[in-house]
Amino acid sequence: MLAALEAEMSARGHCTTVAACAGSCASGTVLVTGNESSEADRLAERNAEHEARIIGMLRQNGGSRPAFDLIHDKSGSFWRRECEVPVLATLHLPRHFYPAEAFESVPRNVYFNCVSHSQALTFGDLDSVMGVVRNGIRVGQFPFKLEKQDYLLWMGRVCEEKGAHIAIEVAQRTGLPLVLAGQVYPFSYHQNYYNERVRPYLGKSRVSFFETPTLETKTRLLANARALLVPSLVDETSSLVAMEAMACGTPVIGFRRGAIPEVIMDRVTGYVVENTEEMAEAVWQAGDINPHGCRVHVESNYSAQRMAREYEKLYDVVLQFEVERRTAA
Repeated sequence: MLAALEAEMSARGHCTTVAACAGSCASGTVLVTGNESSEADRLAERNAEHEARIIGMLRQNGGSRPAFDLIHDKSGSFWRRECEVPVLATLHLPRHFYPAEAFESVPRNVYFNCVSHSQALTFGDLDSVMGVVRNGIRVGQFPFKLEKQDYLLWMGRVCEEKGAHIAIEVAQRTGLPLVLAGQVYPFSYHQNYYNERVRPYLGKSRVSFFETPTLETKTRLLANARALLVPSLVDETSSLVAMEAMACGTPVIGFRRGAIPEVIMDRVTGYVVENTEEMAEAVWQAGDINPHGCRVHVESNYSAQRMAREYEKLYDVVLQFEVERRTAA
């Protein structure tokens, strides 16, 4: 998400800087905040180092004009730190994923946006929520394919909330091969879930697993699948993988959770279902979905260009609010 938006904003003529670990690439400047870490027990330490490096860089200017007009925080935590630059924080997670106290003392220069209307309803008590900007993808990266192969696909973080075990059950009910693709993160509950609920089925019941697939492998799997399954057990605030599949002309079958009914046009680009049984039944109807309609839906509603235009307008609104607030003060 950050990479797609930053590339578009840079293309639109804005000077952009991305705070990220060593080895990261951006269209603009990269502010290196430390080395990458995949160790679960160091993530909090690494995040603190990352944020401290950003604050240190912001303070280098002293009393001169700030180096940035606005900070767009997609991390979910930086906005809690005090800084002089206006901050727009995109809320990517369901409300209950954030600590209860996270929104109790929000700095006055911090503004929020949500990524779906269903998510925005859960943040209705926050006066500083400026609206909704739906996520977008670089559609050109995802090849359209009309003819599909006869396998089901699940793709995402390998953890219980994303429902890989439900995809396995759907495959067993239909008798179709299932391809799982994603990453097992270094958290004990993710690894335990993989070892107990996923790994025993690999190589059996025609279930295969691509761990941390490359972009080439990912797009090939998305383009050729009969359908993408999204059996999430939490209220999704968006679904990038659903957008990516539809961009390839592949229908998506997802549970009616959170923003899934906003992303999938039921019976046009896939099916929104209530449970595992309905998901299995919908698999046999996937051939009724027009692949061209899936592609057009994403081009019209979920492109990175559309997302960048909407964020550009929101940046202007935030900056105007800041001018008015500081003038009033």
